[in-house]
Amino acid sequence: MKTILLSISALMISAAGVAAADDPIAVRKALMQATAASAATSGGMMKGDIAYNPAVAKAAIATLNAVSHAYGDFFPEGLSGENSTASPNIWEDTDAWQQALSKFQIDTQAAVEVSGKDGPADLASFQAVIGPVLSNCRSCHENFRVQTN
Repeated sequence: MKTILLSISALMISAAGVAAADDPIAVRKALMQATAASAATSGGMMKGDIAYNPAVAKAAIATLNAVSHAYGDFFPEGLSGENSTASPNIWEDTDAWQQALSKFQIDTQAAVEVSGKDGPADLASFQAVIGPVLSNCRSCHENFRVQTN
């Protein structure tokens, strides 16, 4: 099961890379969808709506980590527009954007390392490693996403 989940995560990231040459906004959206699915699964386990499973937790962490390292490549300068909720702040405050992206990468990498080969042993361990990762989502959306209500 864990091999299947990790393979799916890798496939999603690989597919995004193939499409990158044609449409960076579409790739960003695909990466965000993978992030949203991992965050929703993580949140469901944290709340008890989904039974905790170390392999699923590991797959969510692996997906978030892969996205964190791929995501920044799909924001060529000024590419926002009507099909994107990317804020101009990304290009106007490049240092802050890079710092936010770096923090996401550091937090996801730390979660990967703490999770070990089989994923966090229990829910409490998972909550401890995924909390800092998910805090990046809120922060980035507040600062680098156009709010559409």
